[in-house]
Amino acid sequence: MYVIATAGHVDHGKSTLVRALTGMEPDRWAEERRRGMTIDLGFAWTTLPSGRRLAFVDVPGHERFVTNMLAGLGPVPAVMFVLAADQGWQAQSQEHWEAIEALGVERGLLVVTRCDLMDPALAVEEARERMPSWPVVTVSGATGEGLDDLRRGLDLLVSTLPPPDPRAPVRLWIDRAFTITGAGTVVTGTLAGGTLRAGDPLVLDGERVRVKALQIAGEPVDEVTATARVAVNLRGVERERAVRGKTLLTPEAWLETDVVDVRLDGGPAPREAVLHIGSASVPVRVRAIGPARPGAGAVRLTLAHALPLRVGDRALLRCSGRPITSVLVLDVRPPTLRRRGAAAKRAAQLASFAVPDVAGEPGGAVPHTGMVTGRAGAPGSGVPDAATVLGWRGVVRRSELAAMGCDPGGLDVPGAGDWAVDPAWWARLAERLRAIVAEQPGIPVDAARTALGLPARDLVEALVKGCPPLNVSDGRIDGDGVPAEVVSAVERLRAELAGTPYLAPEAARLPALGLGSRMVALAARAGMVLRLADGVVLLPGADTEAARILATLPQPFTAADARVALGTNRRVVIPLLEHLDRLRLTRRIDDRLRVVVDRGAAP
Repeated sequence: MYVIATAGHVDHGKSTLVRALTGMEPDRWAEERRRGMTIDLGFAWTTLPSGRRLAFVDVPGHERFVTNMLAGLGPVPAVMFVLAADQGWQAQSQEHWEAIEALGVERGLLVVTRCDLMDPALAVEEARERMPSWPVVTVSGATGEGLDDLRRGLDLLVSTLPPPDPRAPVRLWIDRAFTITGAGTVVTGTLAGGTLRAGDPLVLDGERVRVKALQIAGEPVDEVTATARVAVNLRGVERERAVRGKTLLTPEAWLETDVVDVRLDGGPAPREAVLHIGSASVPVRVRAIGPARPGAGAVRLTLAHALPLRVGDRALLRCSGRPITSVLVLDVRPPTLRRRGAAAKRAAQLASFAVPDVAGEPGGAVPHTGMVTGRAGAPGSGVPDAATVLGWRGVVRRSELAAMGCDPGGLDVPGAGDWAVDPAWWARLAERLRAIVAEQPGIPVDAARTALGLPARDLVEALVKGCPPLNVSDGRIDGDGVPAEVVSAVERLRAELAGTPYLAPEAARLPALGLGSRMVALAARAGMVLRLADGVVLLPGADTEAARILATLPQPFTAADARVALGTNRRVVIPLLEHLDRLRLTRRIDDRLRVVVDRGAAP
């Protein structure tokens, strides 16, 4: 099946054409039929002369229903743009065209209607100024003239669409939800990539759900491959949970984020706007990153609620009194900008991607679905690739890169297991490890991990293998021992924490253990203790073990939940959680809540 959306000014004949082509009524509501005007999305399908099946998403043309229009236009790969010969290019013709450009929908068919009322030449000329490369068909919905040409034109259009990847992870933007007696909740959407099967587990709003049954064009099927209009019957899901703008996702294949760095094309950034992507519309706050550039610039968007976004996603911003603005997602896990100079550093990282580009040329528009592969991260090439994102972050899981939309398959970099490490950062880590072992021979692997700021023990062991003659024996990196006073103090701390590993001694107690400020500094520099804050000291490895314990909690969790689970107090749990955030083992959702980043792979 192929799927396209209609577009064009109100009352230019979009629904009339869909009705004539399919024999179906796209206006679902009695109010729409009474007023003769589309208000919400309509759906219909037909079989083209070639035998290809084509589904239409019929969108409203009135300015009051632009949000509904964008929900239908967002997920589709092509458009049938309708223009009335007797009215020409109108206000909503322009707004719909701006949305099409902003979303990067490059393929379409211009259909000039009402040719029985007026010569279409002038309307065609007006449209050609905006869409010079699109083919044109002239028709009359009233008389049927030109409908056969339109069917052939649609056949040719869909034959040129790039085939979607049937193995891609599913992200189905819900555009309609309803309940059927005896069946339960049913949602519909445009499947732009991947494959759905009856019985599949999916994720809705962070929780697992299961596909009970599937339909295409009103017919039950066991499997649906993109592209398709699909109805999904969900097992045991309340209707209120499945609303327009929500998504059904392949489990563990997407990152939901409420902060993204993007390229903004066309004009200065507003302070507040509404982000439209897929069928979702979400209020956002906008913060410029670095100096504005003519026609484009990098900005940070803070979303009112999280969405499953990927590097390379196309979206648009709407703000009252401003033209529609195109958005290209550059990073879905951006760094915080709290420290002095952080914004300038981030602006430098994004500079080569925050420049205007031209579709079809180097640096041109990327598809609004899919995975960033190849050398997409080269300067001026549009979006960052896996190597670029890895360079920004230093260390990251390959599975997380894939979920971000950056294909890690071509990465030939150091690492261990699922972890990948930027080569330049790896070289600096090797130098630091040699220095640590030279100062503290026999340092425990977990202590070295803490000193190096690495998120996993396996990475230290892999690093040691690349640093001959260093080697790991009995959990220690070989050496001639450590200063006696440091060893003694740490052993007393170990005894103190036996049985309560997260109930750190009070600051006044540390000198009695031999851990005055100087000794704590020496032990921390050697990686023999985990210093979370002044006067808050734990043993090496306590952080990764904490992440494992926190992964067993219902997600998200509060600091109070973590305090109880770890058997500690607020003095310890707050800096410990901030430390886990820095290691990207946990992530803050808001001022109260956190989640463990990868529960399945928690250390």
